[in-house]
Parts: sequence; structure tokens; C-alpha cells
Amino acid sequence: MRKRLLTILVLSASLGVGSWTARAQSTPEPVYSVDKYDPTRNATADLDQTISQARQSNKRILLEVGGNWCGWCRALEKFIHTTPSVAAALNSNYLIMKVNMSEENRNQEFLSRFPKIKGYPHIFVLEKDGALLHSQDTGPLEEAKSYSERALLDFLARWAPKK
Repeated sequence: MRKRLLTILVLSASLGVGSWTARAQSTPEPVYSVDKYDPTRNATADLDQTISQARQSNKRILLEVGGNWCGWCRALEKFIHTTPSVAAALNSNYLIMKVNMSEENRNQEFLSRFPKIKGYPHIFVLEKDGALLHSQDTGPLEEAKSYSERALLDFLARWAPKK
């Protein structure tokens, strides 16, 4: 009986530690107000809603302009979701709003209020009230056929809201 009780206690303790370890290692996902490049969306209405969310959460806005056709856009998405340090920095400080740019919808009227974009994806950093803070070509954030963790973390830290 005593040996059986000891076995149960050891198993219970190891299960508890295992679940704690899993929780400690999980990284919060980045927060999106719009998480897909969708040509049917109204980017102006999306930005109004995103500004409301950003004000409530005291986060800045990253407008990520691109499309499903764009290999570097897909690579950025994958990198964000598979690099815990980048996902955590995004989750803490930013709301991400994807803005479609494709043959189906170039969002010309919406994008005309921002500086000209030379390539995709392109990131605009906005204050929580929607004011433009920075326009970022993602080329300097690339490394090999993906993105640089250090470059992205430096970029995110540079534009994070002051808390």
C-alpha cells in the first residue's frame, strides 16, 4: 500500500511539473485585428476598428500590406508564428492588421494616405490613434530565404509604445 501511494505521488508530481513546463514554454500568439489578406475587406473600416482596439489595449498598430500571392508575405507569417521571441514582442506591443494588395483589390484609395510602397510585404507602424510613425520595407529584415530574428526584434523594440 505504501509503495503504491508513493508511486501515485511521484506520478502526480511529474504530471504537474510536465504541465507547468508546457505552460511556461508556450508563447502567446501575436494579436491580429485582421489576420488574412482578403480582397473583399474594407481596409478603412478595418483600420477604424483596429484603432479602437489599439486604444483599449494601449498597443501600436502594424499595417502589414501584401497578399496571398506573395512568397515573402507567407514567409513573414510563418516566421512570426514559429519564432517565440518575435511572437511575444508582437503580442506585448502591437495589433497587426493585414491589408490586401492584389489584382482583385489594390486598396489604392486606402493606401494613398501612406508613403509609396516599393515591394511586399510592407509594414507601416501606426500610433494607437492611427497616426503614421514609420514606413518599413521588409528587405532589411530578411535573412537568407526567411527573416532575421535579431533584425525583427530590433525593429519591434524601436517602435514599441513607451510604457
